[in-house]
Amino acid sequence: MSQAIQVEGLRKNFGGTVALDGVELAVEEGIVFGLLGPNGAGKTTMVRILATLIRPDSGRALVSGHNVVEDAPAVRRAIGLTGQYAALDEALTAEENLILIGRLHRQSAREAKTHAWELLATVGLEDAARRPVRTYSGGMRRRADLAASVAGRPKVLFLDEPTTGLDPASRLALWELVRRMVNDGTTVLLTSQYMEEVDRLASRIAVLDHGRVIAGGTPADLKAKAGGHYIAVKVTPESSAAAVAALAPIARGEVRIEVDEVVAPVDGGDSVIDAVRRLEAAGVDIDELALRRPTLDEVFLRLTAREPVLEVVA
Repeated sequence: MSQAIQVEGLRKNFGGTVALDGVELAVEEGIVFGLLGPNGAGKTTMVRILATLIRPDSGRALVSGHNVVEDAPAVRRAIGLTGQYAALDEALTAEENLILIGRLHRQSAREAKTHAWELLATVGLEDAARRPVRTYSGGMRRRADLAASVAGRPKVLFLDEPTTGLDPASRLALWELVRRMVNDGTTVLLTSQYMEEVDRLASRIAVLDHGRVIAGGTPADLKAKAGGHYIAVKVTPESSAAAVAALAPIARGEVRIEVDEVVAPVDGGDSVIDAVRRLEAAGVDIDELALRRPTLDEVFLRLTAREPVLEVVA
């Protein structure tokens, strides 16, 4: 399959800070590719280089077959970008912003207007379409910005934390828009602070940390690397230590206490019966026991060696 994005040995420094340290990346056409990493990992720097907003210090990057340094105008014609902040003309209405972008991409007046209204309906802004963007709330601006990023029907779309600040209904609408565009052949590079979002949308993922790609594959591949299955047991605080001791002999790694749960990595479903027997023998009262696969949150924390936090930032 052809590559929509190719990155070879990409490096970028800001003063004494290394943002990208020899990144290698290949993104197939027609998929959602998730780029994950903690704050400062280099994700936004990568997106800005691929979108021709800044130049790399060394290495090579191709987007839709065009070199981001040597053929930047061709790259810009092929892409759409939604950054972490809205980038619209606030004096214009949302309708006018979208039509203007469509016309700049050589759509006819009728096509640009029709497409603009389709997008405004998708992001739930048809009732406010003819109001100046400066009158919009933060969430409304975000939705208008998302619509603007795809008004030119890009071959490659960069979404840098696109749903930050959106309500659940708007997030679901965006997910549906992304799926529709991918079905039509658009390639999407997505960074997000919501692991559920990446898990639902991305067919391939790369994890970036300290400017390097430290892992990659499908969501299932990465979850498998995190340790197969887990038994999660809800117990009282007084029983936590006893539960850890009871599960340690059957665990495939460290048994952890997480708030009101004791979590143990195990081989699979056969371990559940053994776990129940051991917990009962230890006198541990079980409020709830479940066998589950690791989440992308856990994969992320393990790969980047971060301690669990209330909100995982990608």
